[in-house]
Amino acid sequence: MAGNREFFNRRLHSLLGVIPVGVFLLVHLTANNFATRGEEAFNSAAGFMGSLPFRIFLEVVIIYLPLIFHAIYGLYIAFTAKNNVSRYGFFRNWMFFLQRITGIITLIFVAWHVWETRIQAAFGAEVNFQMMEDILNSPAMLIFYLVGVISTIFHFSNGLWSFAVSWGLTITPRSQQIATYVTIIIFIALTYVGVSTIFAFV
Repeated sequence: MAGNREFFNRRLHSLLGVIPVGVFLLVHLTANNFATRGEEAFNSAAGFMGSLPFRIFLEVVIIYLPLIFHAIYGLYIAFTAKNNVSRYGFFRNWMFFLQRITGIITLIFVAWHVWETRIQAAFGAEVNFQMMEDILNSPAMLIFYLVGVISTIFHFSNGLWSFAVSWGLTITPRSQQIATYVTIIIFIALTYVGVSTIFAFV
């Protein structure tokens, strides 16, 4: 029974990391990238996202609850995982190790980002271009956001590879090798989107 429960939890953890959390990440990166088109474009995109019907319900059910489960179970996996990078320096072992490290960094970053934006919005602050510009005006916060965003994107991109293996989408070594190249391309493309967005506020 315990083995079946852990198998189910790991599958659910993997699934939620892609759907809906991963999908939300893509939407969030796309909406925020409007900052590269100027303050007005970003504020319009943020205003549209903020005016969606049933926004609070959607955020709780589609984002926060899946994210909380993924984060808590992810911490369990991270602290019980048997990393063997020092003994076996293979590429996939390093990806396994980095997946756990970036998961912890991502959790810290997302929690802080939610505090600075969504929680502050609940207290009456307006989530707009000026808010992000003020946050990233600090060199320390700029570095923190760069590390956080890149870690989040790596965790998602590399997680896609694990998801494909866990769900039987890539069974053969050849298909897993192709999936590695695809996820690297996804990581590079999304990193460009995320980093260019950050520097649009600077």
